[in-house]
Amino acid sequence: MRLNPIPFMFLRHGETDWNAQGLSQGQTDTPLNHVGLAQAERAARTLATVPIATIVASPLERARVTAEAVAHVLRLPVAFDPELMEVNFGVQEGQPMGDWYDGWIAGDFTPDGAEPFATLRARTVRAINRATALPGPVLVVAHGALWRAFRYEAGLHANVRTPNALPMQVEPAEGAWRLTPMTLAPEV
Repeated sequence: MRLNPIPFMFLRHGETDWNAQGLSQGQTDTPLNHVGLAQAERAARTLATVPIATIVASPLERARVTAEAVAHVLRLPVAFDPELMEVNFGVQEGQPMGDWYDGWIAGDFTPDGAEPFATLRARTVRAINRATALPGPVLVVAHGALWRAFRYEAGLHANVRTPNALPMQVEPAEGAWRLTPMTLAPEV
């Protein structure tokens, strides 16, 4: 399955305490911390003038709350897609991010009870394709490992950490997709 060649916007959720501590969250439903809430509000202000028609988000709280901050400013509803949820990291959830991540992306290692990277890639493509089939422009609000799976499928280097709550314009291009981070609104 290939990605629909349709541009969209992507937003990773705001910071959680586990992000700040460098822990693997996976599908553990951790809330935004005070920094993450401020980041979500700043992302919402940044997107206030962008002509977004549809918002689709992961149902995990950190993505849901981030999406709802944007939706409030844009006066739009949020649709939720369970396939946009973060990867299940199995025994690594709640543990420090470590050297195992490269092997997981390469397909050489999958933590006990975790979702293989290839499986995450397939569900990421399905979810992004469903989202981009909706009235656009579309904003997808999701997670870091899911975004690594998208990057892989988009012909980009996969193991790149995506900043929390930094909106990105995502456009198909010959060979590899273009990702353009937006300039954030000033802090208040």
